[in-house]
Amino acid sequence: MSETVHDVELFGHWICPFSVRVSFALAVRSIAHRVVEVPPSAVRPKGFVVPEAFTLHSPRLEIPLLRIDQTYLADSIPILEWLDAVFPGTWESSEVVAQRCQWIDAKLFRPMISIYYGTSPNEIRVASETLDQRLNELGELLGHNEWLVGSGPSRAEAVLAPLYVRLHGLSQLGWTGTLPKVVALHAQRTMSLAGAASVEWTSAQTEEFVARFLAYRRKVSAGISW
Repeated sequence: MSETVHDVELFGHWICPFSVRVSFALAVRSIAHRVVEVPPSAVRPKGFVVPEAFTLHSPRLEIPLLRIDQTYLADSIPILEWLDAVFPGTWESSEVVAQRCQWIDAKLFRPMISIYYGTSPNEIRVASETLDQRLNELGELLGHNEWLVGSGPSRAEAVLAPLYVRLHGLSQLGWTGTLPKVVALHAQRTMSLAGAASVEWTSAQTEEFVARFLAYRRKVSAGISW
């Protein structure tokens, strides 16, 4: 029996870490899809026309939004959980996977985002130190395992991938640490998954990411609303 072919459309943008999670999961699973580029609200150009379908189906008007056939779902982790249900058997899926995803969101992404939204040297330093601490904890979670849960990749790798994608940019914006060896090996393993290279940033994308947040800091310092 042939596999069901779904019509898949992603409303997202490369600069948004939550959108990258979904792009990563689709790419690794080799799920054919169309991308409707919708910049996140913080970097949305003036005059940008938001697609009507996005306005109707994204409760907070934030990316990512995924459409599979006639069904829409917003927010990255629910989308990844949904993909596990719609395309079963591809990845490890368990309650432990869900716990790892929640941990990454709460512990790793907050200091990561605080680095590039930091507007004072002290804020950035504290965020950098916190990220280093969390990366060490990530190394402890990995232990001697190749993957975050079980014997193969899971959506936890997709949830973590945006951090790996933007490491060079983070370094330019104030992160002063390095990946623990076990985490560096996990990063290499994760980004060598089939299709994962499609979400890796070019040098031009890294430069744009850095330039946007340096400009943000200058505007905040000058008292100009972003």
